[in-house]
Amino acid sequence: VQLQACGGGLVQAGGSLRLSCVASGRSFGTYAMGWFRQAPGKEREFVAAVTWSGGTTYYADSVEGRFTISRDSAKVTVYLQMSSLKPEDTAVYYCAVKSARGVTGIRNSERYGYWGQGTQVTVSS
Repeated sequence: VQLQACGGGLVQAGGSLRLSCVASGRSFGTYAMGWFRQAPGKEREFVAAVTWSGGTTYYADSVEGRFTISRDSAKVTVYLQMSSLKPEDTAVYYCAVKSARGVTGIRNSERYGYWGQGTQVTVSS
């Protein structure tokens, strides 16, 4: 089981980045997927999540309206389109797959059992 995240980088404030995460090794098609982030000295925090169908999305208040999460029709790739980036968005971003079906605890990192290696996003002011 492997989650491979990519797409991070250095961008100026106001810019955009698109993160991708590919799941392999087993089928995650019926599980929600999410993105979390962790800045230096801070705890990991929820960013966004999408249900297995892709029909329902969830966002942290801090990124609502700026970030968009989606997943492909094959249900193996999840994307995070980030726009109007701010310096406070600087963090390592992790993709994850929820341990159980359903949306209970979808904002809670403890409900996710599979994690990618993280990709660094740095936003300069």
